[in-house]
Amino acid sequence: MPPTHGDTALNDLADKANYERLQKDVHAVKNDIAALTDQITDVLNAFAGQAGKQARSGYRQARENMDQTIDDMSERGGAMFSAAQDAANSLEERLEDVISQRPLATVGLALGLGFLIGVSWKR
Repeated sequence: MPPTHGDTALNDLADKANYERLQKDVHAVKNDIAALTDQITDVLNAFAGQAGKQARSGYRQARENMDQTIDDMSERGGAMFSAAQDAANSLEERLEDVISQRPLATVGLALGLGFLIGVSWKR
């Protein structure tokens, strides 16, 4: 049976309603996508801000640790230098005592060492 004018009008009306409903649905999807895009942007901005804060905090902590390590090494170096200087002073005092107590033995030892060094140097 061929479609009548009423059937055609009814089909056109249904197609128009479907088209309008589809347009509303597409518009709603576009709005949802825009809202999601805004939310994702906000989350990424918050994440980037937090990551930047953590990076700056980590840098400050590393810097403080490095400064503390340098200070510790400086103190240890100073203590080692002081200990070496004390040992050298002590050795010097002992040598002075030995030289003043036994001057002839010291001169003999110096001559003997000089002779040994001269002989070994000559070879």
